[in-house]
Amino acid sequence: MADPGAPGLIEAGLGEVRAAHRLDEAALHAWLSANVDGYHGPLSVRQFTGGASNPTYLLTAGEARYVLRKKPPGQLLASAHQVDREYRVMKALGGVGFPVPTMRALCEDDSVIGTSFYVMDFLEGRIFRDARLPGLAPAKRTAIYAELVDVLARLHAIDPAAIGLSDYGRPGNYFERQIGRWIKQYRGAETDPIPAMEALIERLPALVPADETVTIAHGDYRLENVMFHPTEPRIIAVLDWELSTLGHPLADIAYSCILWHSRSEGWGTLDGIDLAASGIPTEAEHVAAYCRRTGRAGIDHFPFYLAFSIFRLASISQGVFRRNRDGIGTGDASADNSGTRLLAETALGVLDR
Repeated sequence: MADPGAPGLIEAGLGEVRAAHRLDEAALHAWLSANVDGYHGPLSVRQFTGGASNPTYLLTAGEARYVLRKKPPGQLLASAHQVDREYRVMKALGGVGFPVPTMRALCEDDSVIGTSFYVMDFLEGRIFRDARLPGLAPAKRTAIYAELVDVLARLHAIDPAAIGLSDYGRPGNYFERQIGRWIKQYRGAETDPIPAMEALIERLPALVPADETVTIAHGDYRLENVMFHPTEPRIIAVLDWELSTLGHPLADIAYSCILWHSRSEGWGTLDGIDLAASGIPTEAEHVAAYCRRTGRAGIDHFPFYLAFSIFRLASISQGVFRRNRDGIGTGDASADNSGTRLLAETALGVLDR
């Protein structure tokens, strides 16, 4: 799980386990021996150093490699870090050939390593941390962004009931419920007042479109959260399903468009490049490709969907900042919380455009 061009695909982005995220390796080994078919020790554990909100580890046991994702330690915000939902949705999607890792086992017994966790197969491939895709030819960049849209359209075409996910979320009123949830999450992690967030909290509920389409919604769909084949422009795994639910498909496509508005190197940005020369589509071209793939004539109220997506990211950013401030964070955040303020101001600007 590393950037293209790294000397070793599993070495980049890996380090020693952080002090706050250490595991009882003996207890984990015993649990794996009892619950993962084919597992044999000895066990070696390293931690991925990326910005995932759920601590993520590489487990090496002989010739086998697995990835473990767990809840973080400490007091958690309500409904956050539900690794059991990640496991459930990926296991269901894998059963119909959608690109996800093979799920091995879920542990909901906190006594094993301190929190619930799941184990899946490790995959060798490319994760593009820089959305500008440096070092790639324009035609390859075009193919990668086309694949990103195609796989999202495939996800939205899957019938949740057909794969046992009819109860994976509450259908209907998705945006009302999501806005309420992220206001609550923001309030739970709030530090200093942010005027733009207050304006969004006041304005967004009144702007929700009437469209009640329901699909499986990934919730965090962007270039950095998919893994490509080592050499082909083909997605082999969609990752980071923590925010997935039964929701509105336009929330996913709008969220993927934040790249065209973000200035954050940590989250991802397309700032500073000539899109026409790069082979990377414009935001309008990206949205049009999704519409073609899903049979839509277009997307009404797109500024709302985009502003909502950026507002939600601002709420998440506030939570990351608070957790880092409290010494238990795993993600990147600005030391002064300026990243959250910038996101909120960007979302407000989108609403007003």
